[in-house]
Amino acid sequence: MRKISSHIALFLLVLLLPACTALRPGPAPVSENPAVLTLVEQARAEAADNKLQSAVATIERAQRLEPRNPWLWQELARLHLAQGDHAQAESLAARSNTWAGSDRALRAANWRLIGAARAARGDAAGAQAAEARAAELERVRVRPEPAVGR
Repeated sequence: MRKISSHIALFLLVLLLPACTALRPGPAPVSENPAVLTLVEQARAEAADNKLQSAVATIERAQRLEPRNPWLWQELARLHLAQGDHAQAESLAARSNTWAGSDRALRAANWRLIGAARAARGDAAGAQAAEARAAELERVRVRPEPAVGR
């Protein structure tokens, strides 16, 4: 009887688990400021048109409105990486991490960006270390359940 109920519990868990992910909120918006959002959209369009210098200038304008916004620092880091300015990209991604607080996903993405910049500079060990930091941040931390007396 106990084996049957554990099978039923497992079945219900497998059945209901996808519903839990549907309830998880999507990625946070870059900003709540409409002017910043407009500038980010404009910069992304410029980058898509391979106008990277113009995209950098546009993100820098957005940063003047929200200088502590970690998403803007990351956008700027991505643009510098695309321009081949690997040292600057690493520096900007690290700066984004200083403002990212408890946003583990953003911090992990920044570490992956740092890893890409290091790899592009030929620093394989540094790239591997950055990737390890990103993986650690992405690992789900599950608290062990307390032991129940029998």
